[in-house]
Amino acid sequence: MMTGMNTETCDPTELATLRKIFASRPEAAPPVGWQAVQSFEAEHGIVLPEPYRTFVAEVCDGLRAGPPYYGLLPLVQTPPDWGSDRAERQLAKPFPLTAAWLWEEEDDEEAPSEQEFEARTDAVFGHGSLLLGTDGCGMYWHLIVTGPQRGHVWQIAGEGAIPFGPQSPSALMPGIPGFTGWVTHWAQGRSWFAEA
Repeated sequence: MMTGMNTETCDPTELATLRKIFASRPEAAPPVGWQAVQSFEAEHGIVLPEPYRTFVAEVCDGLRAGPPYYGLLPLVQTPPDWGSDRAERQLAKPFPLTAAWLWEEEDDEEAPSEQEFEARTDAVFGHGSLLLGTDGCGMYWHLIVTGPQRGHVWQIAGEGAIPFGPQSPSALMPGIPGFTGWVTHWAQGRSWFAEA
């Protein structure tokens, strides 16, 4: 389990890093301001994790070109390819995972029933996370806003769910965990996945 991030107080160093990265991007949308952030939080029964919370209030609320590939979504949007057939998103319900779950690699013996599988994947896609954007082909980036993974960024796709930033040598997406680590990784032009 990944822990140790301060998601309650905005670190000035992290905020300075985010300001520097997004200051050079003319396609960055203006911030939404504190009133809009607090209204969003009240509507969904959550408090956004730092530094993302201060970032959207004071620095930027979306970017047309990365991260991710199709741009950083504004606070209140979902990607155009998200689909209307998905279960309603419930940000206040805890995100259900603490480790990667690659359901495409499960044996038939390990696999839950179809009904259990659908309930579990609906929770992974819709509980406790804010959509940051998409890399296309059904690969979505989520910022976890509730549960033990609060503040971490995960990639969730049709094949499974993978956290960005575990520090172990066997991690599928190693890096510095959290929103700032994820943005910095992208700004440096690095691959999301571990080199083989």
